[in-house]
Amino acid sequence: MTKNKTIQELQVEVDTYISQFKEGYFSPLAMMARMTEELGELAREVNHYYGEKPKKASEDEKTIEEELGDLLFVITCFANSLNIDLEEAHDRVMHKFNTRDKNRWTRIENTEE
Repeated sequence: MTKNKTIQELQVEVDTYISQFKEGYFSPLAMMARMTEELGELAREVNHYYGEKPKKASEDEKTIEEELGDLLFVITCFANSLNIDLEEAHDRVMHKFNTRDKNRWTRIENTEE
């Protein structure tokens, strides 16, 4: 059984990988373009599985999981290149959802009372 990685461990693993190359991280603008490209590939896979556009027989078989992994890698590279701690970023977003948006949607009622 493998241990689940923390966000910090993911960031360190990606940084260790990228640091072995002279080129290092791409510029923020190039990274944004890569992120957009990966998001488009994810959208294409979602459309194939859940939309009205089936794959052509000539198209490679990819999965939503694979495309999410690609997107996570690029997001991690982007964060690392800008010295952004993704755990901190996540905590800020969750605080926002738990405060500003806490009454935005209909909650599931607790039936154990």
